[in-house]
Amino acid sequence: MWSVLFVVGVAVSLAASWLLVARLERLGERFGLSEALLGVVAALAADAPEITSAVTALIHGQSSVGAGVVIGSNVFNLAALLGVAALVAGRIALHRRVVLLGGAVGMWVAAGCLATVLGWLSPLFGLLLVMAVLVPYLVVLGLRRAQLERAWLPQGWRRWLAEAIHEEELELSEAIRPHPGTWRDGLVAVSALVCVVGASSMVERAASAVGGHFAVADMVTGGLVLAVVTSLPNAVAAVYLAARGRGAAVLSTALNSNALNVAAGLLLPGAVLGLGPRSGQATLVAAWYAGLTLACLVLAYRDHGVYRASGLVVIAGYLAFVAALLVSMANGSVSVVTAVVPAGIIAAGCAVLLARPPVHPVRPKDLRQTTPPHVGGERARQGLLTGWSATRLWLLSFSLCFAVAICDAATGRHLILIGVLIVGPCCALLTGRWRRTAATGVCALVLGVVLGMPDGVFATTLQYNLLAMIAATTATASLGAAVLQRRQVL
Repeated sequence: MWSVLFVVGVAVSLAASWLLVARLERLGERFGLSEALLGVVAALAADAPEITSAVTALIHGQSSVGAGVVIGSNVFNLAALLGVAALVAGRIALHRRVVLLGGAVGMWVAAGCLATVLGWLSPLFGLLLVMAVLVPYLVVLGLRRAQLERAWLPQGWRRWLAEAIHEEELELSEAIRPHPGTWRDGLVAVSALVCVVGASSMVERAASAVGGHFAVADMVTGGLVLAVVTSLPNAVAAVYLAARGRGAAVLSTALNSNALNVAAGLLLPGAVLGLGPRSGQATLVAAWYAGLTLACLVLAYRDHGVYRASGLVVIAGYLAFVAALLVSMANGSVSVVTAVVPAGIIAAGCAVLLARPPVHPVRPKDLRQTTPPHVGGERARQGLLTGWSATRLWLLSFSLCFAVAICDAATGRHLILIGVLIVGPCCALLTGRWRRTAATGVCALVLGVVLGMPDGVFATTLQYNLLAMIAATTATASLGAAVLQRRQVL
């Protein structure tokens, strides 16, 4: 029963959040918000599932789940919005001013989050410290260029901020082009918000119940399962923007989303309800969030963007984070080896990238102009991953499914890998074709049913839960592919 509620809640929450983003953008356009502030509004609306799930968990006294959803989704955002997007697009070109402006705020919020989780700051003081920088940043984003140039700041600062925000808005004006909203959009936005809150609360309750039934640690439930599921809308949007050279829009979405998550989903409810006792796993997650944020910003500033090699390091960082968290949960505590070794490996990878000669900078405007558009039959054959056709990516997704099935059948009852079959529809999403993505998901479901026999879990609650996870992933990936395919056609 809880598995069905989880799947239904995920589908309703993600669909309602997409609708909420679109309607709030229209209302923002009606009220004359700047493009930069419209991007923040869109990020806040897309973060509604994470924030609601975290607040629901804190209300029910599950501080580990609440902290895990927020901070874990921030780590996933860095890997999906920057790492995967750079891997798909080949490179995300950025102006250094955009990296410095958004990065300074992003690192301040990450440091405040880490200090609060460590117990160095109370949640209330941590919230005040974060808002002391976040509020002026939002005010500056809301100013038009002419207003900013007349501000009371020193002339050099005014000019620098005006140029940085202008460069960011050049990207966002093409990524966000809503029609002015009406009172109907306001009603739809309120209805969508109610759906998001209700569905996300149901998702959190269902995930906690299923996790408790199978003795899954709260931090794993929040930091891995809920964090990934609730962050999928942002990930799909980032891949779409990166594939079209909208680098500043991708970076802005990632950093603003993470900052709003911490402020509204962790520190604000934590100041009212408390964050519970300090735990080693929560500290591990917060440390990875701060460290991976710093690595992304340093690499992006040095190379004037995020390139494929940097994206691979960021993705490897997320996988190392997942491994460290699972090992710490299995051991019952965070050992020095668990905390230091994965972080050291990723730090070494970043050091290698920093030691090589700088990449020749490519301006985002030039990148858009030199990227050949795909038209007609060529567009139909091209996938989202540069240099890979849609057919080749589709065959790869099937190959991954059968590779997982062979490994699972060979290990018998010793290892159950049915859940890993979600790699198939996730890979098929890169084709940008919803029918192919859905077909791969159906294949993964069939294999999941068949593999229940050698695993010894056929027709059990465990198999039903794993199949429900595959079905939810397939539905979400197919929806994302449909959105990408529609936008490619338009």
